Amino acid sequence: MRVLRRFLADRAGRIGLAGLVLVLGMALAAGWVFPGDPLAVTGPSQLPPFQDPAHWLGTDRLGRDVLAQLFHGARVSLLVGAAAAVLAVGIGLLVGTTAGFLGGWADNALMRVTEAVQTVPGFVLALALILVLGPSLGNIVLAIGLGAWTSPARVVRAEIMALARRDFVDAYRCMGMGWARIAFAKLLPNALAPVLVLATVITAGAILIESALSFLGLGDPNRVSWGSMIADGRAVLRSAWWLSAIPGFAIVVAVLSVSLLGEALTAALDPRRRRR
Repeated sequence: MRVLRRFLADRAGRIGLAGLVLVLGMALAAGWVFPGDPLAVTGPSQLPPFQDPAHWLGTDRLGRDVLAQLFHGARVSLLVGAAAAVLAVGIGLLVGTTAGFLGGWADNALMRVTEAVQTVPGFVLALALILVLGPSLGNIVLAIGLGAWTSPARVVRAEIMALARRDFVDAYRCMGMGWARIAFAKLLPNALAPVLVLATVITAGAILIESALSFLGLGDPNRVSWGSMIADGRAVLRSAWWLSAIPGFAIVVAVLSVSLLGEALTAALDPRRRRR
């Protein structure tokens, strides 16, 4: 409860939470507010915003409703961001906990693999994997997650190495517990706080990478994405600038909200950082 009170007392945290709730509400309400196909032609092409009550944010160059695409695009962005973060954190917890507790050759081998993955930028790795696997939503999540697990792995490894030196670990060994049970059931829950904060950073990065891939035409062709909306509006940027500006603003709101949420969560979990 103290952590929750510190979080709610942070203005940046409240702003980030409000923005995230807004985007999440759009994603959840997309099927109810716009039950049809968001890629269906519903009006004249390039209708400006606030000119037609049936199309509040206008239409794109093919006559598709911009607001409907914006709502359905929120689903893709949040789904990719959350799923990629879960995958990256899951791999990072497995690798970091194993390396930090066992040490020795296991630690050296796992950390060399981690360093090898870290030498490749996340976007470049995701781009290469999508070109090999094909553009689908599942492959995008997999590609982003496989490029983002290294940071959680290193953070968890450091936490586990510090906890493994405690006296209660020897007591668990004397009780006959195996290393896996000690590491994952007893130590890992005490090392999750910094990983939880790191998950928000991964989520924000995943939203940006998915938008960039969609902008390059490597997103799921069967899904509406904010990145693909920006790419579609690029051809008519001078005559219909809002077609790129509206989804671009949505990306800024989503990423900024998640980032502010992560900073507020960091300050709530570590009061000393808040004072600094």
